[in-house]
This record gives sequence, C-alpha cells and structure tokens, in this order.
Amino acid sequence: MRVLLTLMLLLAAPLALAADPLSIPAITLGTNAAGAQEYSVSLQILLIMTALSFIPAFVMLMTSFTRIIIVFSILRQALGLQQTPSNQILTGMALFLTLFIMAPVFDKVNQQALQPYLAEKLTAQDAIDKAQGPIKDFMLSQTRSSDLELFMRLSKRTDIATPDQAPLTILVPAFVTSELKTAFQIGFMIFIPFLIIDLVVASVLMAMGMMMLSPLIISLPFKIMLFVLVDGWALIIGTLASSFGGV
Repeated sequence: MRVLLTLMLLLAAPLALAADPLSIPAITLGTNAAGAQEYSVSLQILLIMTALSFIPAFVMLMTSFTRIIIVFSILRQALGLQQTPSNQILTGMALFLTLFIMAPVFDKVNQQALQPYLAEKLTAQDAIDKAQGPIKDFMLSQTRSSDLELFMRLSKRTDIATPDQAPLTILVPAFVTSELKTAFQIGFMIFIPFLIIDLVVASVLMAMGMMMLSPLIISLPFKIMLFVLVDGWALIIGTLASSFGGV
C-alpha cells in the first residue's frame, strides 16, 4: 500500500505543477506534529479512485475467492459439464460466498480503520496500517508455514523474526500458494466419486461390446443424479465455508 501511495504521488506531481497556481493548494502534503505525512482531501480522493482499479486483484488474491472459484471449476469439470453452470454464475456464487466468509474480517477493518478515519481520529497512513491487521491475520491463518518460509527465504530478508512481521509483499504470494494447494486437495476429493462412475460405465460398455459409444454420454446423467441426491451444492458450499473455520 505504501508503494502504491508513492507511485500515485509521483504520477500526480506533474499534473499538479502544470495546473493553475490557484488550484495547487488543493493538492498538498503536510507533516503533522508527530512527524507523519498527511494528504489533502483532494489528493486522498484521487488516490482512492485510482486504487479502485486494484480491487479485482485484492478480491482474487487476498480473500477466500481463489479457493472457492477453483473448487467450483474442478467440480464442473468432474461432472463433465463444459458450460453449465456458466462462468458468470460460478463467479457470482464465488463472489457472494467470499463476502459471506470475509464478513468478520471486513467488519474489523470497518471498526478499526474506516470508521476512525471517517471520524478524523486517524490519518490516512494510520488507517491503512490498521486495515492491514485483520487482513494479515486472515491470510496468516490460512497460509502454511512452509510456503511462508519459502518466500521469506527467496526474499533474503533476515529482519523478520515472526510470521506477524512478514510484509504483504511476502505474505500475499505465500497465501496464494497455500490457497492453490488447498483448492486442488479439495478438488481431488470431489473428483474421485465421479471418476469411479466413469470407470464403471466404461467397463460396462466395453463388456457389452459398445466401444464406439462414448462413456461420457452414459455416465453424465448418473453423475448429475448422484450429485443431486446427495445435495451436492450444499455439501460443497458448506465444506468450503467450514474450511475457513479460523476466520
């Protein structure tokens, strides 16, 4: 976040210099009594509007979205359905399930950072630091220590004593790596029963001499029927939600 703020300041500086001198004071940087920098309201709005373009990356890489959408995609592949449910439906389901799972984290961010900032009890920089706390706690609870150690070793940082001190530049890739591994583990367990149905149907067709008939055509109704009978969507969604039990 600090790198983002610095980049935005560098981009905004030429515009401020080229503007009318009467409008320059609207975009100012100041230093308070504690020595921290404060930004004018106009500059804060500019930075916030620019940061909105990073929301998709934030949703995909710093929340539960990655695990959910991968499991849904593997489920659709296991069923043998190429376009049903559609990508839009799967993405919408994953997005709202992410909001449900991340609601406690967002509530903490709202209480600890957003509301004090709106009440002018915190500066922009302090609000950013406060907002990172709940998000980092969530990612640390879902990140494997081996993955975190891998990126700490690759970064060659020797000043990090505990996982809590890991910056987002190290924590985010470690979190994403852990989420990918967990998602594929869940997807593997989902794939097994449908694979067994495919093998049984293929064996029966071969025994009957119907080798020219695709087993997928015969097994698809049975897989859909099995998924519906066991209330598959409720099981999958419940499993995904409970897998983030530490939130």
